Amino acid sequence: MVEKKVEKKVEKKVEKNVSKDVNKSAEIRKVASGMKERGEKPRPVVIIATLKKQGIVVSSPQVSMVLKRMGFRPRKRRASGVAAVAIPGAVRKAGGRAGDISVDDLIAAKRLVSHFGGTERALAAIAALRRLES
Repeated sequence: MVEKKVEKKVEKKVEKNVSKDVNKSAEIRKVASGMKERGEKPRPVVIIATLKKQGIVVSSPQVSMVLKRMGFRPRKRRASGVAAVAIPGAVRKAGGRAGDISVDDLIAAKRLVSHFGGTERALAAIAALRRLES
């Protein structure tokens, strides 16, 4: 059991010594540039794996920061949920910014839907109105 601990400590020291002699940021930039030339998108996970094969230990935040400084922005995430699609902008109380839907607007829409006897009929009426306006 003692031998295993000693071996692990020696391996960690060897990894740290190799990492100290190398400019990690420069290595990250080299790998990212090579990936870009091949038409691949430089991702931190791929870069970390590539450098680990070379004996260079880097962290994900470090790779992300170097990529950000190089001009590679993280990909934009899609909005999740129906609310983001159905209602553009946040629901605000009356007096919110232009283009946002207020609580008063929602109350008026609820009255309109109940007047038409359901959401489907109200949407059909709005579609018909839209065709008449065009």
